[in-house]
Amino acid sequence: MNKMMRTALLSTSLLVLPFAAQAGNLAEVCPNPIRMADTGIEGMGQLRDAFGPFSEEFEAVTGIELAMYSLSNRTAAGNALQFDDVELVFAGPSEFVLFSQHQDMDILFSIERPHYGSSFFVKAASPYQSLADLKGQKIALKDVGSTSGHIFPSQMLVDAGLDISRDLDVVMAGDARIAALVNDDVVALGGGNRDIEKIKQLDPRGDYRVLAKSGKLPGDPIVMRSTLPTACKEGLKTTLSQHSERLWEALIATERNQDKFLNRDSFMSFDITPADYEIVRQAYQAAGIALR
Repeated sequence: MNKMMRTALLSTSLLVLPFAAQAGNLAEVCPNPIRMADTGIEGMGQLRDAFGPFSEEFEAVTGIELAMYSLSNRTAAGNALQFDDVELVFAGPSEFVLFSQHQDMDILFSIERPHYGSSFFVKAASPYQSLADLKGQKIALKDVGSTSGHIFPSQMLVDAGLDISRDLDVVMAGDARIAALVNDDVVALGGGNRDIEKIKQLDPRGDYRVLAKSGKLPGDPIVMRSTLPTACKEGLKTTLSQHSERLWEALIATERNQDKFLNRDSFMSFDITPADYEIVRQAYQAAGIALR
């Protein structure tokens, strides 16, 4: 963690210490255990593999057991929050906006990734110099609902003056999107910034360039159910922020989370608010994609 980040975290901790002293024992104001789900993981075994060390560190600093809760999809996660089946959900930006349509949402912390954004890639020899030039062409996006692989690329196309349904042949290619560009099945690929690494892995001798790039997107939030007592929510945020370095090391100690989060200066942030995700809602609206 760089010096600036440590300083920011220390400043946050100092500001909230008075509340921590008043909060007392978290186990007296919070459910025990606290149940947590991850919208990207199905099955208890995979949850334990991903969050085992984090769960142990969470209990060590809060005195509360963190119990894993398996869910099948993001709709089930939203329902679980709404009907008090879980207290925490590890979600993505789009999922947070979806959940907050139906209930007030609070954020415990988020995983901020300075590199997190959307890009369009083409082969270096491609004649296309802007997104507007793609009119009439076949392009690949990632998965329906993916923040960086669908929602924001769609907004970028709309902002470039294109009608997605009429001006383009869009293929939602999922994991096959990289091969689609490499094999010339499409002329451009819209996805996450890191897709360029996957392109180079599949075609190390190929030459590619970025056609367009978005700004930084909000990170992955850990959502707290709105009906948790205020003392619990604020106490958790205070306590975890004071021990953020320990918790971060525990979170990325597993292979799955190390691959997902430990790249390009990612870090835990406790300064995120629901308002920071308004940009995601606006992207859905601009792209004409229903939140569901």
